[in-house]
Amino acid sequence: MALNFHQLHIFYTVAEKGSFSAAAQSLHMTQPAVTMQIQSLEDYFGTKLLQRSTKRIELTEAGRALMPYAGRSIELIRETDAAMSKFTRQLKGRLQLGASLTIGEYILPRLLGPFGQEYAHINISMKVMNTAQIMEEILNHQLNFGLIEAPVNHPDMHMEAVMSDELHLIVSAGHPLASKDKVRLEDVIAYPFVLREQGSGTRLVMEEELRSKNIDPAALKIVMELGSTGAVKSAVEAGLGVSFVSASSVKHEVALGLIHVVALEDVRFKRQFYSIYLKSALLPISAVTFLTFLRERDLQQWL
Repeated sequence: MALNFHQLHIFYTVAEKGSFSAAAQSLHMTQPAVTMQIQSLEDYFGTKLLQRSTKRIELTEAGRALMPYAGRSIELIRETDAAMSKFTRQLKGRLQLGASLTIGEYILPRLLGPFGQEYAHINISMKVMNTAQIMEEILNHQLNFGLIEAPVNHPDMHMEAVMSDELHLIVSAGHPLASKDKVRLEDVIAYPFVLREQGSGTRLVMEEELRSKNIDPAALKIVMELGSTGAVKSAVEAGLGVSFVSASSVKHEVALGLIHVVALEDVRFKRQFYSIYLKSALLPISAVTFLTFLRERDLQQWL
């Protein structure tokens, strides 16, 4: 019997999850199949790797020694997929991903066209929802991966920065700041604000940067909190307040003269967009190819 990667992957997942049943669910396998593969791996090495108990699986000394090698083998397969994905042009399959609101509504639509021209055989299915919903569907194996606007911490999730973005100050065409080339942040905070809801990636980035400038976000004159960037744009256009949004989301309104982007002298609201997926999952090559596309291309030519 030869050692194979599939068994190492199963072993690593069982050890990470702490039970055969949780690993089986994560790997889309039956529990007896997981047990059989672990037994085969133990037979190959001639030693026990896991101690079974009624409460939780524990690693033996041999199992602890194997863990870093199993982890490195999983990472090597991922790196191999990423390295080879750029040479594959006839990929077939369905790519299922989730995207948070700004990414799904304004960023990805401009990138899916160029990607589709190169990889015409990949059928893309995208759900636009908030970060919590994306994480839930990934954990339930309904999505391969997600793209989100702010970092999250979850023990089962792998997270990686794949794109950069910047928030810009937007005001209505008739606003007193609309004619200014540049303004100071202290001059802006005197005006009413229309913001995304608490917990949104855009709101988190804005508040963190304000705190870094010793400005308490709670001191802002917030007249409205809205659940989408589109609603924020409409409120700003109507003169209800100013806001900070991704520059990619207001290109149309700026071109029509409905909204003005005003540069700030003393602060920049830079942020990263992140990919998230299960640590125990091996992404399909279609997903690896798309993430490689995001990492390695000059995306600004389309945004």
